[in-house]
Amino acid sequence: MAETANNPAPARAPEAVTTVTIPEEKGAKLEALPAPAPEAKNIPEEKAIIMTTEKAAPALSINALRAKSLSGILAMISFIVSLPILASVIWLLYMRDYDCENLLRLPRLQTGIGIALLFMFIISTAALFLRPKFPMPGFLLAVVPLLVMLTVGLALLGAYDMESRKILASPRWFKLKVDNPNNWNNIKSCIYDTKICDDLFLKSLTVKSYDFTMKKLSPIESGCCTPPAVCGMKFVNATSWIKGDNGAVNNTVPLDSDCDGENKVLDSDCDTWTNDRNVLCYDCQACKDGFVRTLESKWRKLGLFLVLMSLFLFVSHLFLFLATMWELVVVKENI
Repeated sequence: MAETANNPAPARAPEAVTTVTIPEEKGAKLEALPAPAPEAKNIPEEKAIIMTTEKAAPALSINALRAKSLSGILAMISFIVSLPILASVIWLLYMRDYDCENLLRLPRLQTGIGIALLFMFIISTAALFLRPKFPMPGFLLAVVPLLVMLTVGLALLGAYDMESRKILASPRWFKLKVDNPNNWNNIKSCIYDTKICDDLFLKSLTVKSYDFTMKKLSPIESGCCTPPAVCGMKFVNATSWIKGDNGAVNNTVPLDSDCDGENKVLDSDCDTWTNDRNVLCYDCQACKDGFVRTLESKWRKLGLFLVLMSLFLFVSHLFLFLATMWELVVVKENI
């Protein structure tokens, strides 16, 4: 009986096996439960990262696109602003013969300024092409000639108020050249060959006295083609006048011309005037003053043009340089 009572003890060994397998089943359940949890947690995190990167990328690309478009617009503006330089070169070379300046030493100065402006246009255009790869050298390449251009323009404007006879294109220098009899004979012949007075005569054939009085004449037309206002002559046509009483002032003479109040007309001009269209008032002091005023106005306008063009180009190239630097910074951040 003792043996039979002790036999069930070893028979429980399979139950121990069942107790071992129970933890395995629990372990299997534990392994099955956490498995979907990481998938459910990791997928939204990856999607969130992708969404954030997709949202950040367009912001950088938009900034880069804005920088490039701004640089392109400023480059186009700089090129358009530099185009009048070519027109000024043509104007200088053409007006040299038109204003009879080839008889003075001014054509050399005009030719030098024209060639310098042509090189200025080429340099400004080359700086635009160097801008993407070499922004700083391109900016300096454009700025240095612009400073020279600004200096020349200020010099011409300053010469307009200078009283020295040694400074080219100054009023005293012009008067010194014109008062030279040899120079004036050549200039007088040149003015006659331009047919300025003949053109004025043809335009005034059907014009009445009052209408001609209101007409605005150029300094040369007023000084060389018509008698001085102090002579008191009666109007027939632009180049034909009837002398009145001495000392009488006739308001039919165009008093609102460019030379009024500034030309110091000598009394001898009234006697010098003649209705001969080959003579007229070419020997009058008023004609000399009109020629001088024409040259002064031209060179003053040239100086003002150089100053304004240099300032406009400097500002456009400066903003273009800043836009290019901003573009390079944005592109590097985007990379």
